[in-house]
Amino acid sequence: MLRKLTLETISLLFILLFVYTAVSKFLDYENFRVVIGQSPLITRFAPILAIAVPVAEIIIALLLVIPRYRRAGLYASFAMMLLFTTYIIVLVTLSERVPCSCGGVISRMTWKEHLYFNICFVLLALLGMWLHTKDKQLVHT
Repeated sequence: MLRKLTLETISLLFILLFVYTAVSKFLDYENFRVVIGQSPLITRFAPILAIAVPVAEIIIALLLVIPRYRRAGLYASFAMMLLFTTYIIVLVTLSERVPCSCGGVISRMTWKEHLYFNICFVLLALLGMWLHTKDKQLVHT
């Protein structure tokens, strides 16, 4: 029971996070596109990423909403958060100027707070993946 509630809570947190950030990026699309275009690591890919990132966030949220696809959604959440976290570490370590392309409230975080926030979500995704696997094992035993 606690396992299922924890898994549902983790899924809900990711759904809220990804829908919120995707909507923020779409609502302020032009600014998002310009800011990621200023990033020294992804300048060439900015036009594609400006669409691909929020679309991927919405798709992941949808995967998490549908119980049949929740496992895929948890793995995708883990991958997305790991990518975001790695990007932050590389950007902060190697770049003199660090543009923030995050949406909404998250854009108000310092880079250190943002890094901790992302690490927490990476760990939540890992926990969710583990709980989902354990949940499936209980059903099949």
